[in-house]
Amino acid sequence: MILKIVQVGEAVLRERAAEVEPSRIKTPEFQRLIEMMRATMLDAPGVGLAAPQVGVGLSVAVIEDRAETINALAAQDALERDRKPVPFHVLVNPTIKVIDAAPQIFNEGCLSVAGFMAQVARARSVQVTALDHTGTLVTISATGWYARILQHEIDHLHGDLYIDKMNSRTFCGPTEPPARKP
Repeated sequence: MILKIVQVGEAVLRERAAEVEPSRIKTPEFQRLIEMMRATMLDAPGVGLAAPQVGVGLSVAVIEDRAETINALAAQDALERDRKPVPFHVLVNPTIKVIDAAPQIFNEGCLSVAGFMAQVARARSVQVTALDHTGTLVTISATGWYARILQHEIDHLHGDLYIDKMNSRTFCGPTEPPARKP
């Protein structure tokens, strides 16, 4: 089942998501939510989706950056963005720590700000601790585009959108503008 992706202006996108009780993770209801979020993310298409984006105020996100999506990019774009395939996984109640704060500036979009993008500076490297889809504690170290995806989705769980961090002079429609210096 594909869920409706809510758009900027919906209150759930600006509220801090509620922590998920670990005992709830293995319930059929929660596992169905994960499956529906994945189906919705892939249908959109996107590389990440946080529960608030489908109107659910829980601290859970799904992420997957498929090889075929990356292969459709110009090789230079994938290289510049340090973009590599990321297998499907779930983050429940994630916390994030910046490892390398060197700003990486690229155009970023969001399924909840449909049709727009802007340049956003994100940390080059992060470490995330979360529960996975089974309730097991995991630690993820990520750099490049994967680190950007993690930061973007965890921002959603805190009630933040990329438009809060963007260079507003680069905000545009679906065609990427020429790169501007920050």
